Amino acid sequence: MRRLLGVVVAMAAAVVLSAGMAAPAQATGPQRAAPKPPPAGVDITGDGLTEPLRLRADSQPAHVLAVIDQVNWFGRSGAAAGPKPADLGPKYTIVVLTGDVPKQTFDLYPLAKGGPRAYRPAKQPDSRKTSAGWFLGRLNMSETLRTAGVPLERQFDTVSGGVGGGERVIPEDALDPGRDIDAAISELQRLLLLNAGVMLVITSGLAGIALLVRRRTR
Repeated sequence: MRRLLGVVVAMAAAVVLSAGMAAPAQATGPQRAAPKPPPAGVDITGDGLTEPLRLRADSQPAHVLAVIDQVNWFGRSGAAAGPKPADLGPKYTIVVLTGDVPKQTFDLYPLAKGGPRAYRPAKQPDSRKTSAGWFLGRLNMSETLRTAGVPLERQFDTVSGGVGGGERVIPEDALDPGRDIDAAISELQRLLLLNAGVMLVITSGLAGIALLVRRRTR
């Protein structure tokens, strides 16, 4: 299972590192098998971390894959402006590596107001050309970072995948299943009464039309 996760992590890292890049292949004699890519890794720095948090695919493949998944879907361009600095909350910088070589960097704001945010600087470690931009983050950004070792409080109401979010998704007063069942039954009763009323109006209308036609044809 660890070997399979390592392969998946390497593929995910390749997707991130190849975004916006295209290098033409040059044939030099007989085709050879592609060399095995070096293991991927992620370094995390930011609020509450006294030293970089170093995650490597050969020892922590699930955590590396989860962190890379937070940024591997970004497009070529993002929003030019992000939230106000006061609304961003704690900042965590991640650096995606191939082996020991830094390739890409992103700034993550898991507790930003209005939902997690991510910023991709124009200046990247491998000197590639890219555009700076802001992106909506996945709802599970905070939990992903916390699970990987970042000192964040646990978020009980986040969901996996998707984008946006960051504040409470489910209000406290919506967590009562008994009340939800009563509300659903009440809503169903209102719907049945409404349907019955509509059928009564339609039936009355058809009866009136039939009576009018009958009188005119006598």
